[in-house]
Amino acid sequence: MVAETSGEQRRHDRTIRLAERTFVIAVERPPDEPLWRDGLFWLTLGCTLFAAAPFALPGYFWGANDARHHVYFLFEFDRLVQAGVWWPRWSPDFAFGYGYPFFNIYAPLSHFLAELLLHFGGFQHTDAIKAIFALSVVGSGAAMFLFVRSWIGSAAATVAALVYVFAPYHLLNLYVRANLAESMAFVWLPLCLWTVRQAVLCPSWRWVIGLALSYAGLMFTSNLVVVLFTGVLCLYGVVLAVVYGSPDGMSAPRIPLPVRVALWVRVGLPAAIGVIAGLGLSAIFWLPAMLEQQYVRVDQWFAGRYDFRDNFVYVYQLFSPHWGFGVSQAGPNDAFGFQLGAAPLALAVIGLLLAWPLLGRDRWEVRYFLLAGLAATLVTLPLSRLLWELPIIGVVLGYAQFPWRWFGITVLCLSVLAGLVAHPLVVRSGARLTLPLLGLMSVILLSSYPYLRVEIREPAEGPVSLAGLMRFQQSSDEMTGSTAWVREIPTWSPMADYYISQDEAGGPVLPVSTLVDYGNPTWPLDYATFAVSSVAYNVTQEEVFFVNLREDEQRVVFNHFYYPGWRAWLLDGEHGAIVRELPIIPEERGTLGRMTVPVPGGEGYLLLRFEDTPPRTIGRAISIITLAALLLWKVVILLWRTRRTRAAPAA
Repeated sequence: MVAETSGEQRRHDRTIRLAERTFVIAVERPPDEPLWRDGLFWLTLGCTLFAAAPFALPGYFWGANDARHHVYFLFEFDRLVQAGVWWPRWSPDFAFGYGYPFFNIYAPLSHFLAELLLHFGGFQHTDAIKAIFALSVVGSGAAMFLFVRSWIGSAAATVAALVYVFAPYHLLNLYVRANLAESMAFVWLPLCLWTVRQAVLCPSWRWVIGLALSYAGLMFTSNLVVVLFTGVLCLYGVVLAVVYGSPDGMSAPRIPLPVRVALWVRVGLPAAIGVIAGLGLSAIFWLPAMLEQQYVRVDQWFAGRYDFRDNFVYVYQLFSPHWGFGVSQAGPNDAFGFQLGAAPLALAVIGLLLAWPLLGRDRWEVRYFLLAGLAATLVTLPLSRLLWELPIIGVVLGYAQFPWRWFGITVLCLSVLAGLVAHPLVVRSGARLTLPLLGLMSVILLSSYPYLRVEIREPAEGPVSLAGLMRFQQSSDEMTGSTAWVREIPTWSPMADYYISQDEAGGPVLPVSTLVDYGNPTWPLDYATFAVSSVAYNVTQEEVFFVNLREDEQRVVFNHFYYPGWRAWLLDGEHGAIVRELPIIPEERGTLGRMTVPVPGGEGYLLLRFEDTPPRTIGRAISIITLAALLLWKVVILLWRTRRTRAAPAA
């Protein structure tokens, strides 16, 4: 009996040791050669240039849905950079000059990259935006190639990358919707999948840091896409940990459930650390965006044409070849297409049929992408309306605004499945270009040819300027977001009048020199007992000299919406030191919720300045600490490896 017990114990111990080593055994099939020597990688990047080519046309596609938005996002970003603000949060010229905390709640990375081209490269606004669109095309192809190559091989990676780039919804984002942030997000999605897979299968500091950087990059690019994708990424990590954290068979040899769960946690821990580190790196953005979102009017984001009930996709539209350059509208007759694409669908189905019988544990990953792609597609259809109206699930789904935004996840999964058609067990081509692979590439490129076009138009608002921005906001009813204190969204402003009058007089169109409302009837400037004069102004602060000869308080009214971060200070003289803080009161009368600052009797200088809030300060501190921790971790590992290498000969 003792011998049998001892034998069972030894077998149990061997089982545990086997399970603990599972994540480093031959699950991973590393490519045969480094990436830079992989000819299919460079061929794939060359093919993606066909999708980037329309952006090389002279002119700009001003009529595309969000094309004007991104030019003026960049225009405003540059205005702030020129004033010395390299991390913009407040946009002074939006909402007809009443201001809006746009870059405090909208991920800034795409426009930061465009600003580098504008500021240092001498690009025009439109050329810089087109260049970033083109970069997103090539980058998304490269990212998908890296992910699928590490898993299935170079031939499959070529097919998956080309399907990913030339999928109709991706092209819709580029040429019709012209959504720069979402197009750039296509770069980060495969990078997140690649690094989370590597962090599970080959845990090391470089993959943990790679995942952290990838996830942070996605957060800095599109916080909307992050909400849609985070669940997909985390569930993928769980699938990987469960599948590759146990020996083949899952039941033979049998492992006690607590031990199995412990193994899953151990295998998945590096990926979890990577995602958490990514949140830490990007806290400088998402923490204030989340905590200060309550101070803006979110009803503007989800009402009217943004109501999800009017933007579901009908089943026939998934297969309709219709393609247009309009906007999404209620009902089945949208002015642009929502097709998934005949070639991507056919390749995914054929790939599944051919590769499925030959797959081992890879089937679990394939199942996951199949189910995730189907789920993402189903929530775009009217039959999922009930889910959109549920308390918790509906909040997550509704963050997309338009149900069809979930097609980004569909395209991601569909591309991976399409790569199976060139799985090494199906097409034994390695990293070489073969005739079957060339045929697959040709099918993908030719099937997308009718959609590789943009509509070049002239700007209806005139040249890019402050006057053009005002005309754009008026004609499109866009970029007029308001803070929570605004009771009625403005349709024009004195600042807009000022810019338009300059433009009609022949220009140049110069920025306003003060935000003080000198004609405000609620707190009038009678110049006998109360007068003010602006001393210095830029986009984030203004200094004002005041004279108040009355005993009661008088208020200076500024033509900017109130929002946390604006602070007022009493100075001890012109450009002097701070004496004390003055309160800022959103105007009680009227509908604009502008800032009013009570000033004491006598004369003095008032400084109004946009500063950090506690969430912004804490977020920045978390990002700095996370970055320092990752760098320190890397240094410690390098020192440990160096010490171990030096000690090896002596042993």
